[in-house]
Amino acid sequence: MKSNDRSGLILKGDNDTNDSFHPSRLVLKEGSCLNFKILEGGDVASSNLGIVSRQFEGSISDPSVGMQRDHLKRDVLGKIYHVRPADIKDGGSGYDAHECRESRDNLEAMENPKITGNSSRVFDVLSGLVSISGVGLDQQKRRVSVSIAEASKKKNVASAPQSVTYDGRSLIVNGRRELIFSGAIHYPRSTPNQWPDLISKAKRGGLNTIETYVFWNIHEPVEGQFNFEGQYDLVKFIRLIKEHDMHVIIRLGPFIQAEWNNGGLPYWLREIPGIIFRSDNAPFKAQMQKWITKIIDMLRSSKLFAREGGPIILAQIENEYNTIQLAYKELGNSYIQWAANLAISFDVGVPWVMCKQYDAPDPVINTCNGRHCGDTFPGPNRPYKPSLWTENWTAQFRVFGDPPSQRAAEDIAFAVSRFFSKNGTLTNYYMYHGGTNFGRTAAHFVTTRYYDEAPLDEYGLQREPKWGHLKDMHRALNLCKKPLLNGVSRVEKLGIDVEARIFEGPGMCAAFLANNASILPITVKFMGNDIYLPAKSISILPDCKTVVFNSQSIASQHNSRNFERSLTSHKKELSWETYKEVQPTFDKLQLKSRIPLELFSLNKDTTDYAWYSTSVELGLRDLPFKKNIKPVLVVASLGHALVGFVNGKYVGTAHGNHVEKSFVFEKPIELRAGVNHITLLAMTVGFPDSGAYMEKRFAGPRSVEILGLNTGTLDITSNEWGHQAGLDGEKVRIYTQGGSHRVDWNKLKKNRPAISWYKAYFDPPKGTEPVAVRMNNMGKGMIWVNGKSIGRHWMSFLSPLGQPTQSEYHIPRSYMKPSDNFLVILEEEEGVRPEDIEIVTVNRDTICSYVQENAPPPVNNWEVKANKFRFVGDGKTVSQLKCPKKKKIVAVEFASFGNPIGSCSSFIPGNCSSSISKKVVEKRCLGKGSCQIPVDRAIFDDKKPDPCHNTLKTLAVQVKCATSKNKKH
Repeated sequence: MKSNDRSGLILKGDNDTNDSFHPSRLVLKEGSCLNFKILEGGDVASSNLGIVSRQFEGSISDPSVGMQRDHLKRDVLGKIYHVRPADIKDGGSGYDAHECRESRDNLEAMENPKITGNSSRVFDVLSGLVSISGVGLDQQKRRVSVSIAEASKKKNVASAPQSVTYDGRSLIVNGRRELIFSGAIHYPRSTPNQWPDLISKAKRGGLNTIETYVFWNIHEPVEGQFNFEGQYDLVKFIRLIKEHDMHVIIRLGPFIQAEWNNGGLPYWLREIPGIIFRSDNAPFKAQMQKWITKIIDMLRSSKLFAREGGPIILAQIENEYNTIQLAYKELGNSYIQWAANLAISFDVGVPWVMCKQYDAPDPVINTCNGRHCGDTFPGPNRPYKPSLWTENWTAQFRVFGDPPSQRAAEDIAFAVSRFFSKNGTLTNYYMYHGGTNFGRTAAHFVTTRYYDEAPLDEYGLQREPKWGHLKDMHRALNLCKKPLLNGVSRVEKLGIDVEARIFEGPGMCAAFLANNASILPITVKFMGNDIYLPAKSISILPDCKTVVFNSQSIASQHNSRNFERSLTSHKKELSWETYKEVQPTFDKLQLKSRIPLELFSLNKDTTDYAWYSTSVELGLRDLPFKKNIKPVLVVASLGHALVGFVNGKYVGTAHGNHVEKSFVFEKPIELRAGVNHITLLAMTVGFPDSGAYMEKRFAGPRSVEILGLNTGTLDITSNEWGHQAGLDGEKVRIYTQGGSHRVDWNKLKKNRPAISWYKAYFDPPKGTEPVAVRMNNMGKGMIWVNGKSIGRHWMSFLSPLGQPTQSEYHIPRSYMKPSDNFLVILEEEEGVRPEDIEIVTVNRDTICSYVQENAPPPVNNWEVKANKFRFVGDGKTVSQLKCPKKKKIVAVEFASFGNPIGSCSSFIPGNCSSSISKKVVEKRCLGKGSCQIPVDRAIFDDKKPDPCHNTLKTLAVQVKCATSKNKKH
């Protein structure tokens, strides 16, 4: 049994013992839940006991009163109790009792539950003792045994062979129509230590599916040499998803784009004679078929497709080919047909899709990518295919030089609700967790931090309200599941820009009420009820009467992220040493060519860097006579960046950008009579990730001239050049402990030359919070920790707001040792200050809430039982606050009931705030891990005249969470 199975436990008493069982001995993994029922009497020795196969630890709570119990009290007989997560060590926080309701309902229906299993296998840890008073015998202590009842007949989604088919309405898994809520989590962009927590949080966020690409170039960086270890262990990642009882969408490409280096294609493909990527080209098709076959065989042998009992229910071939198909003319059309035939030929037992491929050949399903597929997607190209959304962009990837970008939770919720109201049945959030572009995996100019604005940020922390608001929406859509998948749909106009989309059938009805106006709210009459619709919003009514969710009204909490300097890591200031990379000259370089060699081909994707050097002999008559006139070195480059030296002296740097890779380096230089050495360090910042004819992309110096000589412009492009791929420090692996001993390091000096290496040691911060390095006052380069690259840094490329696009760089805790972690920085620019670098911890301990009094109560106030929609809560609109695991609310930093404005960390009270707002919140929240505050005028009535009596009131709250002992990190 898996830790997150929703099974019920039955505890049977034994009158013959006075031992007691301690609830604290139960162990429960994060995100899981168990229910149990107390039955009176019985000789457990003769029972057939079903045995739990792993330990559980936690406390016992009574969901009917919502309070935790230290022991079972007098009213236990026949009641249903929860085992709930306690002190979880391996990530995440949060528990939703409603997630256990299904098994509780089944237990409630059991008068004579059937127990299955082997009676001799008494579960060791659960054979402890519980003190039960008042169960037939007053204060008698009974020995208990624990067994598992088969509380639900619903099968594990990933344990038995399953069929996956489709029709014009939805995917059909094992004969059942499904709503698919999927999130993209790319295995190489996080570490195996992070995977379980990320998957668990995705599931608790209401997802039932995880999507990932397969990244060819990391698995086969050299033809015929494969790597599926560590962060690249695709099979392990998918098996973890299976353990969480979730589905998988596998996107095989082999072209994936994904803002990933070379779109996922390995470099060596470029060197195959006659190859043309992604075209009806024999060399490319042969390699593509060979690769896809290898992956399919690996997944099939590991029994990961649904047909073999695995979690994979959907597969994708190719990726957004329509965007370039015309460039290849008829060869594009024939290629896409070939790719579809190839996919179908594998007979994997699950449907295939092509995203952004309107002419996807049968039986492949064409799907939508974008922000608003409910409005932009023309629909499937055949009536018997379902409407699927494979990339719902939760934000926008960022490139160096970009200002901050974001996409509001309200907009995503509106778009998803609209898509499902228009017969959509699958959405995949791209990304649900973006993670980190470790090493050199980012595409051209893409930041090391990837899709940080996703529901789970770069560090795996829940970004609120995005995570919580989407979770609420998923629950609301699931409440509509039966009419959505089985009802007949119709559209009813309720006014200008207002409509109802209704799904109904015998005994069922669900409705989506949309106010498409972007400015004005409106109240409409629908089925006899007045329904308030905020501007640009959709309300979901699972019974066509009750609003359980509105896309614009956020009930979930907000939070903001904090980076805090680690006191442990900086107990003593980091002691830095430096090594200056040697600049080669033409005569010392082995690889010669008449003109500068093309950079991609020179480096072969093994490094970002390559030296170019030539020598020029000048006479006195060539040089300017006036001291205030200097020659100018002009280098026209195809990308991406360049550092220039003349006679060993640094003369400057220049670079392109994501839109315009090409640039011109123009710097004044000092020349001398005699031989002058011109040395350039050219660099790429990732390969391109998209577009037609990717095998024909080029980078590096294209022409080199010296302007301003007395004898005129000197073109030295064909002067004969020497080349070296990579830096000397890279060749000796200076970023490792062993390699670092192969060069001579020096103490920091005032002069900080360009192209230098810096090293220091640090102790990791205490605790479990994520860790990052803040690159204050550095320029551009690479970062390693204990020999592992955590990506490119680029602090000097400022956004239009005058700030670096990314300042903090993630150091996974699994990359660190208990002490003396080896930090190495390669820095391309001069004058930097490594002594200002900080090791920081990352938290989201600032949490907020912003709820209007007319917002729907939390969506978990409703459920569907026995196909009937029912109310199970108190119906109050509340502000909900919950601290991260092991933390409590230690301060109320802002509270206003009235007309406050702003957002988390920047709230401002309006002109009619209740004077007792903060007092009310402190009374309900201080010292607690979580709290609820009713958004109710009576509670905030300060007995003073209300100047805004007719104004719709809002409660805005901001609190600070911390560990109870406020441990230093």
